[in-house]
Amino acid sequence: MRTPHSHNFAGKTRVSVLLACAALLAGCKKEPAAGPVPGGDAQQGLRLVTQYQCGACHTIPGVQGAAGEQAPSLAHIGRLSYIAGGIPNHPANMMQWLRTPHAVKPGTEMPPMGLTEQEARHMAAFLYTLR
Repeated sequence: MRTPHSHNFAGKTRVSVLLACAALLAGCKKEPAAGPVPGGDAQQGLRLVTQYQCGACHTIPGVQGAAGEQAPSLAHIGRLSYIAGGIPNHPANMMQWLRTPHAVKPGTEMPPMGLTEQEARHMAAFLYTLR
């Protein structure tokens, strides 16, 4: 049996559920992928990705012979929201990941390549072209 208060309670509950769903969906919104890397040169990055033989482990579009299967494909890394299994994908994180992967994610199989900061900047600039 309905009372005058039960209708009001049901309405408030419905509004609360709708607000909770809206908040949940807003949290699931895909973050925009990172843009260009300040001071980075994508052509230099392509050269470095080839020089450091990243394609031995990764599949990388536009890099001859880069068909590695031991690590994730880099085909769309420029539009991903996260890299390395959960790190927000923006230039500073990408450069840190490239330079010191074990500091970013202890236990990772990504080897430290001994990149300079500028090399990491160029490589990140190239990787963000892969959309």
